[in-house]
Amino acid sequence: MLHLYCSIRALVTTRTAPAGHRQRGQATAEYALVLLGAAAVAIVFAAWAARSGKIADLFDEVFDKLLDRA
Repeated sequence: MLHLYCSIRALVTTRTAPAGHRQRGQATAEYALVLLGAAAVAIVFAAWAARSGKIADLFDEVFDKLLDRA
């Protein structure tokens, strides 16, 4: 039964979607998932840095070095 279902699905997919369009949606979905993953990592990192006070320390150090050079 599974073989029949797979055969019918393959037949319908090949008949309805042109050759260039079959993979295009999959690539878009993969790209979107990579962007979501990168955003999640960035949010977790920013939350950790804000809680630990590292962002304030970084800005203080950068401004101190800029003022020393001026």
